[in-house]
Amino acid sequence: MRNKITLTLLMLTALVVTAQETEDASTKKFTISGSVDAYYRANLTGPNEAFEDGDDTFFLNPGTSFANRSGFSLGMANAIISYEGSKVGFVADLVFGPRGEDAVFLSTGSSNIVNQLYMYYNVSDKVKLTLGNFNTFLGYEVISPADNFNYSTSYMFSNGPFSHTGLKADITLSDDFSLLLAIMNSTDFTETNFDGSYTAGAQLGYKDQYLNLIYGDQTGSNGTTFQVDYTGGTNLNDTFFLGINATYNDTEGSGFYGAALYPQYTVSETFGLGLRAEYFGFHEEDFDDETVFAATLSANYKVDDLTIIPEIRLDSWSEEFYFDNDLEPSKSLASFLIAAVYKFN
Repeated sequence: MRNKITLTLLMLTALVVTAQETEDASTKKFTISGSVDAYYRANLTGPNEAFEDGDDTFFLNPGTSFANRSGFSLGMANAIISYEGSKVGFVADLVFGPRGEDAVFLSTGSSNIVNQLYMYYNVSDKVKLTLGNFNTFLGYEVISPADNFNYSTSYMFSNGPFSHTGLKADITLSDDFSLLLAIMNSTDFTETNFDGSYTAGAQLGYKDQYLNLIYGDQTGSNGTTFQVDYTGGTNLNDTFFLGINATYNDTEGSGFYGAALYPQYTVSETFGLGLRAEYFGFHEEDFDDETVFAATLSANYKVDDLTIIPEIRLDSWSEEFYFDNDLEPSKSLASFLIAAVYKFN
């Protein structure tokens, strides 16, 4: 299988290079970009040893996606192959490693390395059609750590969709307003529609503020999912940026909700500080909500294309989801990590 994948990529590259030689270099652009990351993580108020539960092994961690193992660990290698033309092009975004595996958890076979795989067609200077698998347009955070300020992720990101497969249209309404419309398979199903379930998606953008919606049946679910999400941000001055995310998700009376602020302060060209303050909860009819407040303080120190991210995080739940160092049940967990993210293009 690995040899087939390698041969396919080599053939694809050869075809692109051949095509590129026949086109005007000003309108066609072939690029390879991506990132590599690794980290060290430790619980400060809980055990770091692995727990055994039958055949499963797990670590005590905040409960969000990625960066959830103790000790030294790998993130992912991300290779993005793109061919951009004035009218048409494609993106093949491949991931390898634990973070990549978690991001494409519903993919099967050779698709378990595909983070994104899509083609686009610029119908006009105001309408762009995209067909394939693409990362979600909901939420503030993304899968690649190279494009997030914090290395760990939020509860809203972790519980929301990662990717969609389908057809979307990006429409420029004016200099300030944009519209996205999409029809997609069930959330996070990369290459298969098992039961004829489809989800509609929409996004209305105004400058850097976005209102996002998804609505539709989900494979394996007993009802229709509705999620509304607001994502935005603004530069308050030359050194201070404030990001915001709020979301609400419901499937037949149960789901989740949350809100987070992302203040970031640029100290210099190579150093910045950022905080993620998030309130998140699960809701279900006839049951009390389970809620958490999580505060994550991160620093970004840049050395050329390498970013070093030390981070301290405190998660405090309404229920006893954790254990302290004496293995007594606890509502809170403090943890520390330091990550290195190398970005290339």
